[in-house]
Amino acid sequence: MTDLRRDPLAGRWVAVAPARAARPGAEKIAGDERESCPFCAGHEDQTPPETLRLGDGPTGWGVRVVPNLYPALERQEVVIHGPSHTRSLGELDDTTLDLIAEAWQRRAHDVGGTVFPIINEGNEAGASLSHSHSQLAWLPGPPPAVLAERGLPDTVPILERDGLVAGCPRASRVPYEVQIAPDRSEPEALRSDLLAAALRLLAELVRRIQQVRGETTPFNAWIHDGPRWHVELVPRTTRLAGLELGAGVYINAVPPEDAAAALLAAG
Repeated sequence: MTDLRRDPLAGRWVAVAPARAARPGAEKIAGDERESCPFCAGHEDQTPPETLRLGDGPTGWGVRVVPNLYPALERQEVVIHGPSHTRSLGELDDTTLDLIAEAWQRRAHDVGGTVFPIINEGNEAGASLSHSHSQLAWLPGPPPAVLAERGLPDTVPILERDGLVAGCPRASRVPYEVQIAPDRSEPEALRSDLLAAALRLLAELVRRIQQVRGETTPFNAWIHDGPRWHVELVPRTTRLAGLELGAGVYINAVPPEDAAAALLAAG
């Protein structure tokens, strides 16, 4: 059981979830980690019964959705990104990315409520399993971070494609932070025809960040939904300390203008 608490003065939500302490870690596994990965094809019996299956092929599925065994909220589901042991969103093909978008939208439609899609990639970003996956978290209403927004931030453009614009916010919190948004007002992301294209663009930007940095970079990504919805990609390129956590003042060692230029050149 989880206990979602809200501080009425600070507007902060905290999910008190003791069961999360028992979830498996993402430490290195001796031998072939695919043998023990519950998300790989052939291990379907190691997850809770699926709520959605999309695609076909040799394994019988392309994307599966299952309840989270260690939820932080009352309802939380895991979207498994393909049957093979792919570790990064940037390695997925367009067919799988399109199925992920479809899965997010179908589960949001079928269950209703406020759905918050999240991608955590890498141990430092909070992922407990290396097989690429995302999560759908059902919240009691719009999260405080969305309610606090007054519009889209000004960005340094990187790419424009398929009705979407990607750029680095001029007040980026961390190096190589990226925002992806429609170039005009659109329906909410989980009802938009542009969601699949946004995930394809997100995967490309993950690849570009890894190319610029010359290494696999953990990251978090999520959607802030609404009439001006957008995807936020936050690479874990720096550690947050007292100014960031206590004052909300972020220290960015890479000017967003330089980051955008590097990501553009990486193509």
